Amino acid sequence: MKKQIRRYSPEFRAEAVKMIQEQGLSHDEAAKRLSMPRGTLGKWMLEAKGTAVPVAPGARSSADLAAENAKLRKELAEARLERDILKKATAYFARESLPGTRS
Repeated sequence: MKKQIRRYSPEFRAEAVKMIQEQGLSHDEAAKRLSMPRGTLGKWMLEAKGTAVPVAPGARSSADLAAENAKLRKELAEARLERDILKKATAYFARESLPGTRS
């Protein structure tokens, strides 16, 4: 049994959002009155407020994440360079400390 997808006109959407805003109805009450899913109505409310996706508290913008990512990549490259230098220095001093290898 296939689930039928309902399409709502822009006028219907606007009236549904207006009903919630002006009459002070909850999403559940308005969804029952309009015979529609509560989630759809909630999504329309978010779109009406200007945010299509709810933002979690403490969430950062993509620009902030990109800047942090670039910073961390730079730090990782520096740490790898330091590690390689230490490997070479360790090998050099290990060779010098072996008996019979000094000149």
